[in-house]
Amino acid sequence: MLYLVTNRHIVRGNFLKNIENALAGGVDRVILREKDLECKELFLLSKYVKVITDRYDVPLIINGNIDVAEKTGAYGFHCEFQDFIENKYKYDGVLGVSIHSIEEGVKCEQLGADYILAGHIFETECKKGLPPRGIEFLKELKENVSIPIVAIEGIDAKNEKKVIKMGMEDIAVMSYIMKSKDPYYSAKVLKSTIEMFVN
Repeated sequence: MLYLVTNRHIVRGNFLKNIENALAGGVDRVILREKDLECKELFLLSKYVKVITDRYDVPLIINGNIDVAEKTGAYGFHCEFQDFIENKYKYDGVLGVSIHSIEEGVKCEQLGADYILAGHIFETECKKGLPPRGIEFLKELKENVSIPIVAIEGIDAKNEKKVIKMGMEDIAVMSYIMKSKDPYYSAKVLKSTIEMFVN
C-alpha cells in the first residue's frame, strides 16, 4: 500500500487539492501529520481532509492527537514511539507508531500496535546530517516483528524498488508527493511500482 504523510508547509499549490490529486493517483492511506496545529485547528482541517478521503474511500489516519482522531471518526491514530509508551494509547480503530530501531518495533508489537512506520530509510532533507538506516534495517525489522511495516523517508520513484524487493509491501512518502508539481502523476508512478512487484 501507498501511504501519504501530509505536510502543508511544503506543498507547491493548494494543500487539499494536492491530497485529492494524490488520492486520484492511487494513494491508499493518508496520515494527516500537521504537528504545529492546535487541537481546534487540526480538528477543522481533519474534517475537510476526511471529506476528500471519504470520497475516494481512502482511510484517514490522524497523527499525534487522539482526541481529534476520535472526534473526526478517523480510521486510525498514529503517534511517536515515546508518546505511545508514555500514554499507553488504545484506539477504536487502527493504531500506528513511528519507530527508529528494532527494539522499538518489537516493543510496539508487544504493546498492541497494528503497524509501525519505520525510518529513515534513505537520506532526506528532513533528517539532514543523520545517516539513514538503510534497507538492511527493514530486513532485520521484518525478521523480528510480524505486524505490518511501513517504510518511510527518502523514498522516491528511483529507490522505491529497492525497498519493495526487501520484502516491504507498504511504503510512505511525504516530500515526493507533497512537493510535487503533479501529485497525481507522482502517486501514480509509486503505486504502479508497488502493484508490479508486490503479489
